[in-house]
Amino acid sequence: MKIKSALFMFIITIATILTGCEPLMVLDPKGPQAERQARDIMLSIGIMSFIVIIVFAILIYVLIKYRASKQSPDYEPPHIEGNPWVEAICVGVPIIIVAYFSFVSVQSNYIVEATPQKYEDKEPLVIYASSSDWKWHFSYPEEDVETVNYLYIPTDRPVEFKLYSFGPITSFWIPQLGGQKYAMSDMVTTLHLAADEPGEMMGRNANFSGKGTAENIFNVTAMSQKDFDDWVEEVHETADPITEDEFDKLLEPGHLGQMTFTGTHLDFSPAPEHDHESTETTDSEESHEGHTEGMDMNGEHSEHK
Repeated sequence: MKIKSALFMFIITIATILTGCEPLMVLDPKGPQAERQARDIMLSIGIMSFIVIIVFAILIYVLIKYRASKQSPDYEPPHIEGNPWVEAICVGVPIIIVAYFSFVSVQSNYIVEATPQKYEDKEPLVIYASSSDWKWHFSYPEEDVETVNYLYIPTDRPVEFKLYSFGPITSFWIPQLGGQKYAMSDMVTTLHLAADEPGEMMGRNANFSGKGTAENIFNVTAMSQKDFDDWVEEVHETADPITEDEFDKLLEPGHLGQMTFTGTHLDFSPAPEHDHESTETTDSEESHEGHTEGMDMNGEHSEHK
């Protein structure tokens, strides 16, 4: 009786705790990229749950069927070399599951890395998202606006984030819009997201980068294109311009609230974007010019001392 009472109280306690938990943000998508990832998560949970149920059902069957019985002392079970069907199932089923998960993962990776579906024909909003200890800087080069620790984006329009860091490696993550992507100090990575509906969301640094990581978060507000344009206009009317001295102070380690500026730090501190193609072209042209100088007008090599 005491065991039953303890088990009942344990179940009630677990149920009470779970009712107070907030829903997982990754399973409450607000954009096409996050929706695709949420479907993959639910697919994985479903397949793994099915496997667990089957395994436990087989375990219970084996425990009941082959439990200890009143056999004679001289009883010996028959010798079995193996069962090809059992071996085929034990080897073949995991291979099929892993192959299927690999196919889904690769397919989803190409989808979430590209421009969000149904937004291919729309011009993206480009935002440079850079991190420092322990804050986020968002530069809107086309709108000539910069914010700190908060982000405004229009709905029904793709957003192209250019990620980099002024300090250690961080991870840019808005769970309700898509997966995380790393921001590094000497290169720019690109993340494509989109918001299907207006609302407020939370973003954060998903990578440990020091004692202030827990507070390295930012607010995200998705709104209509008209409201976004009104906000940009309001910023130009009310906010102060960002200066190089002010930006250097912002880069100092510490926590800050939300801040808004006109202009962007990209004017005096550009992102570390490297144009490798132009460099290779320049090197090739220089090599070609040097080769040309070593030839006379008849196309023959001149003599060198």
